[in-house]
Amino acid sequence: MKLPAVQLALVALVLGSVSLPIVGVFIVGLDIMPDRFAMMHVALLGIAIGLLTGLDPLLCALVLCGLSGGALTPLARSSTGLSGAMGLLMTLAIAAALLVLSLSGVNANGAFELLWGSILATQPRDVIVLATLAVLVPILYGLRRRDLALLLHDRELALCSGVAVERLTLILLVVIAVAIASAIRLTGALLVDALTLLPALAARRVGSSLPAMIRSSIVFGLAFNLGGFILALLFDFPPGPTLVVVGGVCTLLLHFIPLERSSTR
Repeated sequence: MKLPAVQLALVALVLGSVSLPIVGVFIVGLDIMPDRFAMMHVALLGIAIGLLTGLDPLLCALVLCGLSGGALTPLARSSTGLSGAMGLLMTLAIAAALLVLSLSGVNANGAFELLWGSILATQPRDVIVLATLAVLVPILYGLRRRDLALLLHDRELALCSGVAVERLTLILLVVIAVAIASAIRLTGALLVDALTLLPALAARRVGSSLPAMIRSSIVFGLAFNLGGFILALLFDFPPGPTLVVVGGVCTLLLHFIPLERSSTR
């Protein structure tokens, strides 16, 4: 725990466990589970562009994911929703990433290593991004709690209630995309569910209202991720997979325990 890399990883994990589980609640509410995979491939394209141009690969991934999330907003109005568009985006992004890596002669292993991520490779810039999200995401929820509750429950109901659905959807998709990209360094894109989706799924099990889910997701996020990280350090396990296993097992166990969910708003 006294090693600088471990301390930095711990700070990043705490910050991520504050904001990213809330993002997971947004993902579950909007029913856009494929978004994680789409943004993983977009992040790979951003990393490839960064390696080609000499720019910061993580910064390129964040910017490209944010732009892609915003570009998907008009498609939320379609009858098929966002799932089809995300599948198309995922396919195009991975093809473009491999093309960029091939044409540039950049070693693809470097891009995929960044994509896999490692919490012990956390840099100060990663902590800054996560700290920013840890402030902005709760503020977004606090300022737009009513509108978010309506939108996540039913888009048409939100429209009829006067919610600026288009703008709020744009904000949510950009925040989700950037949050997923920011979690790459901690667990890797393929294991990003440990920070986002698993705490949200556990929170949905114990909370029947949006405020209850938000509170529970943060508690579960901190418990799952800190518990998994400590376990990984004690037994010399790889941190990323350990976080996912701990979070996944705990979430699964919650579904076998009879709970009386709170309806407090």
